[in-house]
Order: sequence, then C-alpha cells, then structure tokens
Amino acid sequence: MRPVVTEKAVMKIEAQNTLTFEVSKIKSKENIKKEFEEIFKAKIQKIRTLVKGNKKYAYIQLKKEFPAIDIATKLGLM
Repeated sequence: MRPVVTEKAVMKIEAQNTLTFEVSKIKSKENIKKEFEEIFKAKIQKIRTLVKGNKKYAYIQLKKEFPAIDIATKLGLM
C-alpha cells in the first residue's frame, strides 16, 4: 500500500475526505479496509477501486470524525 501524491489526489483529500493509494492487484476491498484500519486507526466509510494499466488504485473515503488531511500530514503528503 503506497500513497499517491498527485494534484487530483490532494484535491480529493481536501474536498471529499478521501485518500488515494496504489495497492496490490490481488487485494480485495475487505483486505484493503482491514490493513488500512490497522495501520492508521481510522474508520472507513467507503472504498472504490480502479484498475488502470498494470496498477490498482484504492480511493478510501474516511468517516467524518477522521479527517483525511491528518493522515496525509502524518504521511508527509501535505
């Protein structure tokens, strides 16, 4: 699981409370959710995935009480 730092990803953090990660193509949404919640101790509202080329991206929207910008700051994205 690796964070994606693009202009679009940063806009999603601010506007939609959503973090973007590049994940392994074999991971399911349940596996991604479990791993994310163990690492960051934050609850997930919704996960969307996108397979583009040879990469899989996970868009992780957090619940309102867990600001995505806090996690992005811990990761050094902001």
